[in-house]
Amino acid sequence: MSQGSFVFTSTALRSLELDEDMLARHKHKKQLATHHFNSYMMQKEIRERTLLRTTMPPAICHDLVIQNALYTGDLQAMQQLFPRGSSTNLIIEPQGGDMRWVSAGEGLWSLTYEQELTTPLHITAGRGFSECLRLLLQRGANVDLAPGGTTALHESCENCQPECTKLLLIHGANANAVTEDGLMPLHFCTSPESFECAKCLLQYGAAINGRTVDEDDTPLHVAASNSLTDHTELYLRYGAAVDKQNSEGLTPLNAACSQPQELQELESYLKVCQMLLGAGANVQTKDQDKHSPLHMACKNVNPYIVDLLLAHGACVNDMDYGGEAPMHNILKVVCYKVSHHPERIVRALLNHGSIRVWPGALPMVLKHCSGSPRTIEVLLNAYSSLKVNDTWVEAVSPEVLKEHKEFYDSVFSLERNPRSLQHLARCRIRSFLEHRVHKVVPELDLPTFIKNYLLLEYRDYVH
Repeated sequence: MSQGSFVFTSTALRSLELDEDMLARHKHKKQLATHHFNSYMMQKEIRERTLLRTTMPPAICHDLVIQNALYTGDLQAMQQLFPRGSSTNLIIEPQGGDMRWVSAGEGLWSLTYEQELTTPLHITAGRGFSECLRLLLQRGANVDLAPGGTTALHESCENCQPECTKLLLIHGANANAVTEDGLMPLHFCTSPESFECAKCLLQYGAAINGRTVDEDDTPLHVAASNSLTDHTELYLRYGAAVDKQNSEGLTPLNAACSQPQELQELESYLKVCQMLLGAGANVQTKDQDKHSPLHMACKNVNPYIVDLLLAHGACVNDMDYGGEAPMHNILKVVCYKVSHHPERIVRALLNHGSIRVWPGALPMVLKHCSGSPRTIEVLLNAYSSLKVNDTWVEAVSPEVLKEHKEFYDSVFSLERNPRSLQHLARCRIRSFLEHRVHKVVPELDLPTFIKNYLLLEYRDYVH
């Protein structure tokens, strides 16, 4: 054997094999440890970045270039202004807006523009710049930042931007975030165009019976108040409480009936009320002032809703705290809502057994309601006899008298002539039937024109 060599015995070979196996296991453990270490460091970096984003206060931005890109939805400019790793949590103080008096100290006040703080998310979400909003969210913008008291989600819902609303919700926006005024995003869905926003909010867990802080309104109250038929149907499908009362005692049905209604809105409010009553709304619920839905529908002169409420058993002679029945409410507003056909409401109330006006107050009623001759006709035909005198003539303005001369001539002629025998027979039958007139008369085996006469159909004169 040469110097420096040795014999490979079986024991030596076995030892070398064991060493080789040990080295392989060591190498594998080292690789595994390195992998775990790298994974840990990556997760640590993500946690630190998230913590940094949520704990570091957002910066105030006065850069007009950034503001211009945001307000115009310039995606290309925003990609350059907000590269990866840059902060997107900025607070912006927009110039302009309403002016207000601000104290400058030592009793001095100055008139300055009211500035409502906002963020890039608010600006892009409120204006429907969905691609710009997506960029900001991908750059780590705080989705629930609310420097001005509202979140970007509130902003997108208020401005009816469904795509932006969905983007915010996908990125974790709180569907039940509350503003400084106590409103949730669903409470900002106040127009027909906000329907898709409302759908998205409910799909992402918005509270269907969430209440506003000050007035205790639910989303159903908001939908009913704004005559939103699609929203109302959606909320009822999601299980909205139909008889929840707010801080003033209004249910959604009361809220719908209490809103001032333009002529073109009468049918949409009717549809909302039909849905609410179909879902089991209580037609008798009163608010804090004991106003029933019927009181409110009469005050806002919606004959469609009045007919609907009466068909569902509304009481025509319930009194509010002021001692007024629904008939009082309608007569007080006839002159303002002639185009709403107030005579239909007066006729329906009388046919359901409403109290009549004290005869001594008829000249005052004539003075305020003379612009609607048919309302006067229905009222007068509820009496078997009338004491017409000069006070009645003086109650009608020359303008109205000229416009409806034939009708008022027939009224004033009652000063000299008694009511007709036909009318006296009508009054006798109605007096006998009392509050059952609307039920019994349609079932009588009489010609249609006689039934209509008994139900105080309009003839545009009195006899």
